[in-house]
Amino acid sequence: MKKLIFYWLPPALWMIIIFTLSSRQSIGVSEEFIINFVVFKTLHVIEYAFLYFLFFRAFNSHLVKNTYKAFLLAAVATVLFAISDELHQTYVPSREGSPRDIAIDTIGIAVCFMYTKNNLKKLRLFL
Repeated sequence: MKKLIFYWLPPALWMIIIFTLSSRQSIGVSEEFIINFVVFKTLHVIEYAFLYFLFFRAFNSHLVKNTYKAFLLAAVATVLFAISDELHQTYVPSREGSPRDIAIDTIGIAVCFMYTKNNLKKLRLFL
């Protein structure tokens, strides 16, 4: 039971944080629209890269012992959450779900996958 909580609580909490943030109404367009756009999309990449890492950690340490299956399961789980988050945003006033945001989230997944795969031995402490 402790293992279950230790490995699965972090991704669950991170998903709650993402869901809560995406429940907020959209911030209006400002004069610095381009800067805001770049900052918000960069945050998308970071938040989904981190979610992917948390899922990978949970799958790799708790459910599957094959690292490559853990990579794949983490990617599928993170993409499915990204899709559900964008669908959720269609019900939030002044927000809209966007396939572009899912693609941007997927960039975060890919970046984290490449980093994790190439640094697996260094990251063992966190896994």
